[in-house]
Amino acid sequence: MSKSASRARLFEIIRRRSFGRGEVTLASGRKSDFYFNLKPTMLDPEGATLLAELTYETLKDDNLDFIGGLEMGAVPLAGALAQISWIKGHPIAAFFVRKKPKEHGARLAIEGLPKGETLAGKRVVIVEDVTTTGSSAMKAVESVRETGAEVVLVLTMVDREEGATDTFGAAGLPFRSLYKASEFLKA
Repeated sequence: MSKSASRARLFEIIRRRSFGRGEVTLASGRKSDFYFNLKPTMLDPEGATLLAELTYETLKDDNLDFIGGLEMGAVPLAGALAQISWIKGHPIAAFFVRKKPKEHGARLAIEGLPKGETLAGKRVVIVEDVTTTGSSAMKAVESVRETGAEVVLVLTMVDREEGATDTFGAAGLPFRSLYKASEFLKA
């Protein structure tokens, strides 16, 4: 399937499985009359595959070492991308950032790295399912930067177009999205 056909098919899956209208309160505290819950798309076999393939195509030339982001939205995305990147012969490892470190076990804030490995000096992309203001992704950026990693990009599947571009711009971070909310609002 061509990239444009894959993008069109994924758009339909997101529209059918993950986009809705009706009043909701967003993570930012704002009220909205539409919402995206990408988990039904990220956990659908076809949706997960298309998200991973399109994300891989977007990132394959960025010379990345790792992809990850804040739990929960980044976990299925990072895992699917790690798998597809291996299949395509250009592996990009995955991790995720806990909202707060576990209070037992190794008490890690960043999960997915083997014992003794760190993100220090690594090129990292922060991924998110849906971005509104960018504050959730910035939590992941800060945690990852504290390890000494270089955050080279923030990538979201859907940009709600409500401030994230400004947030990342102010932090000096490139920001890309696979889709914009306006595309779904017009459909």
